[in-house]
Amino acid sequence: MSLPSPHEVEEAQREEVLTSGRPYEVLRALRGSLRELVRDKAGLFGVLVVLALVFVAIFAPWLAPHDPSRQSLSDRLVPPFWESGGSFTHVLGTDNLGRDVLSRIIYGARVSLLVGLSVVLLAGVEGTTLGLISGYRGGRVDAWIMGAVDTQVAFPGLLLALVILSVVSPSATSIIIVLALNGWMVYARMARGVVLSVKEMPYVEAAEIVGCRPRRVVARHILPNLASPLLTLAILEFARIVLAEAALSFLGRGIQPPQVSWGLMVAEGRAYIFRAWWLVTFPGAAIAITVLGINLLASWLRVAADPQEREKRFAATARTGSVA
Repeated sequence: MSLPSPHEVEEAQREEVLTSGRPYEVLRALRGSLRELVRDKAGLFGVLVVLALVFVAIFAPWLAPHDPSRQSLSDRLVPPFWESGGSFTHVLGTDNLGRDVLSRIIYGARVSLLVGLSVVLLAGVEGTTLGLISGYRGGRVDAWIMGAVDTQVAFPGLLLALVILSVVSPSATSIIIVLALNGWMVYARMARGVVLSVKEMPYVEAAEIVGCRPRRVVARHILPNLASPLLTLAILEFARIVLAEAALSFLGRGIQPPQVSWGLMVAEGRAYIFRAWWLVTFPGAAIAITVLGINLLASWLRVAADPQEREKRFAATARTGSVA
């Protein structure tokens, strides 16, 4: 029998102190995780981007230098402060109605965070619940649920959202509901796959033999195995929802004025792209940086929460160090 590697021993010790409940040792384990995050530059960038998004969204009224809806035609199409004609009054310039671009970007973070979190919560709960039922019950129930998943996946999600939002009045609430209805399938498939692989494990079979009810078996023995993949999937879906909301707003079926959305800002500024490049560039950069940061955070969490991935990274680092 092979001896455990030093990295495996460290992981076992960290898991033990995290579950022991002793505050000092838990704090020490968290410090170790923080040191690993600092060494992973891409993951650290993702965490900082997400924290900045949350901070800006919460404190938008205090961070925004101007009212994002206040119009001033005398200040129309003012360039950023570093260009000729710009000023520090409007750091990133103004749009075609004289509204401050920086203030609108700050308030646009609120919409992205609200829509993203709401859709992930609704779709995650719905899809995970149906996936657990499908994988554990099997038979006709599994066939019906997976049939519904396959049928809905066959329709283009963005096209279906546009059709629905063309019938109902587009608003933040309707966008959340439509995107949640279009996103539950990935959670259902992921949950079903985990259940199918876990329910044959000896400890699950032992729990069923001693008479545990199906709810207890699912809640105590199967659901904890979903924590890591579900968290990673939810963060990746959050990035997809940010892009979907921006696309719907750009096409005119998403957030409507006077509300602010990054996609709406890009749509309003495309007519002035050669006269006022900042109207498209800055909200587009906000979308790109946010999605990149979320994806990097998801990649780091996938490695941090998966012992096999951590072992691969540790081995690669050790091999690089020995070569050097």
